[in-house]
Amino acid sequence: MKRVLIADDSALVRKQLREIIEPLGYEIETARNGKEAVEKATAQQYHVITMDINMPLLDGISAVRQIMAARPTPILMVSSLTSESAAITIEALEEGAVDYICKPGTMNVGKAENHDDILQKVRSLSRIPPRRLKAGMRRPPQRERPRSEVQTARSSTEIEKVVLIGASTGGPGLIEQICAALPASFPHPVCIVQHMPEKFTAAFAARLDRISALPVFESAHNMELLPGCVYVARGGVHMHFAKKVSGKVVVREETEKGGHFFQPSVDEMFLGALKIFGGNRLMAVLLTGIGDDGAEGMVAIKHAGGYTVGESEVTATVYGMPKAAYERGGVLEQLPFPKIVKAVATYQ
Repeated sequence: MKRVLIADDSALVRKQLREIIEPLGYEIETARNGKEAVEKATAQQYHVITMDINMPLLDGISAVRQIMAARPTPILMVSSLTSESAAITIEALEEGAVDYICKPGTMNVGKAENHDDILQKVRSLSRIPPRRLKAGMRRPPQRERPRSEVQTARSSTEIEKVVLIGASTGGPGLIEQICAALPASFPHPVCIVQHMPEKFTAAFAARLDRISALPVFESAHNMELLPGCVYVARGGVHMHFAKKVSGKVVVREETEKGGHFFQPSVDEMFLGALKIFGGNRLMAVLLTGIGDDGAEGMVAIKHAGGYTVGESEVTATVYGMPKAAYERGGVLEQLPFPKIVKAVATYQ
């Protein structure tokens, strides 16, 4: 039987999470603080741990760090939808946590809109073999970019090709490694959809900007797409593109979900870019994630002559999205993640 550990200092949240997870038939244990969570998680192997951020005796970040160093376990952070919690949650992902679920507030963690998301993520994380997990990443040095090196003086009319990257569960750390590997001379715009809500994408883009040789922005409506810049799709809207009469290309934000579970959606970005740039100017990369978002777009881009790369099962934390794209014939090359980093960084 699979085992789940719920670590939270709120008895109400522990009760609500237990009630949501119980239908899966897993054995459930609880911890009232980070110290107790570490003690239990290092004494036996759990299939999933849900981890609160703010707890007495030992906070969630420190608990994640210690657990991942001693006995790697799929950890799901429980976070509030605030800018402060977003930054802390991204730090937890850097320390080795795999994913997170959002709570509008402690009292609302069990609300209906969170119920399916929690179930889906607990079920998916429980299938991840511990060998696929990594402790906190060795952080790339933060880079100071002289203002003269930032390519903001260039124009979107100079774009020759575009790199598109989609990811979900397990993706933030991988995207960080890709951005850190891009040389300052990288000639193309890079557009990223990482499944995250609003507020989280701003914190994520800020983190990437600190470690990348290229400037990284959270996308905004009418923002011009510039060569040698990285754009993280803003949470809560789809990333589309438009070409102005002048020939300049800008980001267009779509507020309608259009039947997608995730917003931003990888498929929306892939298909939107295909309309503006055509397939032979696109490199589309699909990384780890639950579900099949991005598969439809990968198929369309490949058929239009684009270069499509899917992460292989060998390295994918959750082999869901890239598997769906591969099985539908949308993957030109299926590569382990280290080779994907090299393929993106050297794309010409």
